[in-house]
Amino acid sequence: MNIRQATDADKDRWDNFVNNHPDATPYHLSAWTTAVQNAYAFESFNLIAEENNQILGIFPISLLKIPFKNAELVALPYCDVGAPLATDSGVKKKLIDGALVVGKSNNVSFVDIRGEIATNILQSYGDTSQTNNNKVRMLLDLPGSAEELWTGFKSKLRSQVRKSEKNGLTFQFSNDKIDDFYSVFSLNMRDLGSPVHSKNWFKEIIKQFADNAKLGLVYHKDKAIGAGIILQAGNKISIPWASTLREYNRLGPNMLLYWKFLEYAADNNCNTFDFGSSTPNEGTYRFKSQWGAKPSPLPWRKIFLKGTPANVTTKPSKKREQLAAIWQKLPLPIANVTGPYLRKYISL
Repeated sequence: MNIRQATDADKDRWDNFVNNHPDATPYHLSAWTTAVQNAYAFESFNLIAEENNQILGIFPISLLKIPFKNAELVALPYCDVGAPLATDSGVKKKLIDGALVVGKSNNVSFVDIRGEIATNILQSYGDTSQTNNNKVRMLLDLPGSAEELWTGFKSKLRSQVRKSEKNGLTFQFSNDKIDDFYSVFSLNMRDLGSPVHSKNWFKEIIKQFADNAKLGLVYHKDKAIGAGIILQAGNKISIPWASTLREYNRLGPNMLLYWKFLEYAADNNCNTFDFGSSTPNEGTYRFKSQWGAKPSPLPWRKIFLKGTPANVTTKPSKKREQLAAIWQKLPLPIANVTGPYLRKYISL
């Protein structure tokens, strides 16, 4: 078996493997790390396990070079998952071994793997740490049609979707309307106290994913008040970004936005809708649960090449909360200019 770095010539074979693997996500497609490279200039080392010219596994990883600290080798940045995909555990271990070689040659302290890794594989590496993020993925099994999905909802949920339409809200898919998407998304991120991704990042996502990306917008009259992007791999759809304007939330834009995404997924031969990560019993968890989504474990592991491993928590620190409060007070134009310079170095 040969472990090597993928080339541009491998793109179609890589994506075909991903689209047919049962554990794949849209983030495993070549489009994701290509967008990382083009938007943020971070190098990717996409590893292929190959035998007799047949792909047995793939492992996309990105090298984030961060000022004043060691570089991070992440699988994958800016999303929840990214563990290697393989035909069996032996191939998966070979791919992780290859990632560790890349890590050593780039002087990283650890390789950050977001996804399920078998215990026997992890034990072979000695020092590892579990990221105590207390997060789960919220997954919905889809029926064969949107009509069947709709009739399976509770009457309260259906009435909330209908109410959004009665309030005069309209929905459309349009991958050309990045500006409308960004006007909603960037304001929401500022209000949450978090630096926003660059607009160019989203342009690259739409460009690289092409037909596998759908940008959806909710309008009140001519104003965009809700926006999101869904990504598809095989028969799975994920929603990495969705936002609404708080001042219009009473009209229910989030209900219309999510229903239209789910409707599209169910009517286009998808069997799984990934709502993304949530903390159990918090607001976003309950919102996703009402659609029928069920929690699935979301383990993140760091395999250390040097240094001492320790359990890591993503629970907000006092300092982080103070910085978020300051960010919320920034004028939006300033937040939108400075945010992307910071956001590119935040791998979560």
